[in-house]
Amino acid sequence: MHKRNIPLRTHIRNRIIPGAFALAGVGLPALLIKYQIIDAYVAQIITLGGVNAILAVSVNTITGITGQLSIGQAGFMALGAYGAIFFNLDMGLPLPIAVLLAGLVTAFMGFIIGFPTLKLSGDYLAIVTLGFGEIIRVILINLKAISGGANGRRFTTLLAIYPDVSFFTVSAVLAGILILLQNFLRSSYGRAILAVREDEIAANANGIGVFRYKMLGFVIASFIAGIGGSLFAMVVGFVKPDVASFNKSIDYLIFVVLGGMGSMTGSVLAAYVLTYLQEFLRFLQDYRLLIYPLILIFVMLFRPQGLLGMKELSFVRLWERVLALLRRGEGNGHEQ
Repeated sequence: MHKRNIPLRTHIRNRIIPGAFALAGVGLPALLIKYQIIDAYVAQIITLGGVNAILAVSVNTITGITGQLSIGQAGFMALGAYGAIFFNLDMGLPLPIAVLLAGLVTAFMGFIIGFPTLKLSGDYLAIVTLGFGEIIRVILINLKAISGGANGRRFTTLLAIYPDVSFFTVSAVLAGILILLQNFLRSSYGRAILAVREDEIAANANGIGVFRYKMLGFVIASFIAGIGGSLFAMVVGFVKPDVASFNKSIDYLIFVVLGGMGSMTGSVLAAYVLTYLQEFLRFLQDYRLLIYPLILIFVMLFRPQGLLGMKELSFVRLWERVLALLRRGEGNGHEQ
């Protein structure tokens, strides 16, 4: 059986079009922020939306891709945030290296936590991950030498000072994570993880190590959460142990449910929309907290699979539709 040969032109198109959209989505808003066409307040909201999108992708890697339910992802985010501060301020390492090490430490903690807990499933795994998040929060409160206790720690970087640099960095990291994840899911390892999600018994019968691939997905999700936590600390410039709270984990899970479990672009879209909506409705004060439950109720009633379901937003298909509309408009113009 011969492999189907994909034309070189198609390969180039499938890389150039998403790359062009990514460059436009990252570079153009950064320029608008730099020249104050987009003010600093709106820039901060959009940037936090990007950080939330990274955390939503992390949760979706576990829930939508691996098929496990985790509600302690904010604990990994807190480890990443404090890890970056520790490696940069206390150890004196350059910021990029500190962020990478924080992500690796978080991934290692994901391995340590996942080894005994991934043999569980469903509600049991959710309860264990919830307990892990609360343990991290309590440890950070009492580990004053590193975390600053309940008062937290300041972390002043370029990202906290310059909104254009902040937006560009967060958006570039988000785009990079999405590209790497999509390529990973198309690999043999990614297909094995998806097979485990669909049917563990069938996957095991076909020689796929269920526990091994669950662990791989959990570690990748932990690493992404650690990077997201590091960026959060750099953007906000201040971190408290409360970032590991249960409410934060639920917020990230809401992004995934609204966007669609298994859809990375859906989670990103939901994260940006809900982050902006939360700020837009700030005039309602505490009543704005009712918006999330109402949105979830309507989504579960009318579109239980989420905004995009398990589909991904394809910039290639979007570009082809735009071209088709333009050709149709030109054809109608010639006929007249």
